[in-house]
Amino acid sequence: MTTTATQHRAVRATPTVAWSGLAFAIGSAAAFGLSGSLASSLLRIGWSPAAVVAARIGGAFLVLVVPCLLLVRRTGLPTRRQTWRLAAYGVVAVALAQLCYFSAVQYLSVGVALLLEYTAPVLLIGWQWLRTHRRPRAAVFVGAGLAVIGLVLVLDPGRDLAVNPIGIAYGLGAALCLCAYFILSEDSTGGPSVAPLLLTTAGTGIGSVVVVGFGLVGLLPFTPHAGTTTLAAQPVPWYVSVLLLVGVSAVFAYLSGIVAVRRLGTPLASFVALSEVIFAVVFAIVLLGQQPSATQLVGGAFVLAGIAAVQRGQAA
Repeated sequence: MTTTATQHRAVRATPTVAWSGLAFAIGSAAAFGLSGSLASSLLRIGWSPAAVVAARIGGAFLVLVVPCLLLVRRTGLPTRRQTWRLAAYGVVAVALAQLCYFSAVQYLSVGVALLLEYTAPVLLIGWQWLRTHRRPRAAVFVGAGLAVIGLVLVLDPGRDLAVNPIGIAYGLGAALCLCAYFILSEDSTGGPSVAPLLLTTAGTGIGSVVVVGFGLVGLLPFTPHAGTTTLAAQPVPWYVSVLLLVGVSAVFAYLSGIVAVRRLGTPLASFVALSEVIFAVVFAIVLLGQQPSATQLVGGAFVLAGIAAVQRGQAA
């Protein structure tokens, strides 16, 4: 391990950096959780899922491209190794992750699809175990179990249980893409790090090209629509939902997520990201008028308890 990588890991392990990483992770989860309500408001007026995804990540690229060019002008072009990482992040972690999830929803209920996608933190425990040859502490396994139980309660996949092998394959594909998101976000190569701004800009730019390409060749329906959306029981123009989707649920969500992974490490950051489902329920209550069940509230408590247990195990 190089001296730079050793120093980076030492800095990441300090309590101040860990708590700030936790704040970034929670902020990122909240921003990602907001995307569901914003996307729903657009879907209700006739937008197709692919059009929502393209607007979200394509808009983020347009917002970030100028600051990113100024950054590259100061720091220089990325190396060949970094370029491959940027391409993989854009194709797998941004584009394929969302396409696999939306494809899974065509065959499965939303709850089942999300449950399959959010097996990613459990898969990352196994990946970390294989990579480091160190068995995680018992608290990590306990936390993983609590978090999975909480997800089942929050998402309630049995309410509309539909088992389809194609949908399951897409859901597991989304889980692997989510694993790639955390792995590629982590700065663990030992070489020059990729700035979060550069990684997010390149990722959203490449991802939007992939999604739009799928739409143009007819593999995905691509239909935006002007109209009036409804948020918090108030009519708002469609572009308000789009601007929030771009600024909060893409730009801020991806940037803060990358920072969180680098400060907390992949396993812990991935479990904190599970709080996204809790934020999604909260935003659905506030913005869409949906009411949670008692089971969902209990499930949220299980998710939080699981995150705390994993954090304790990782800290030990």
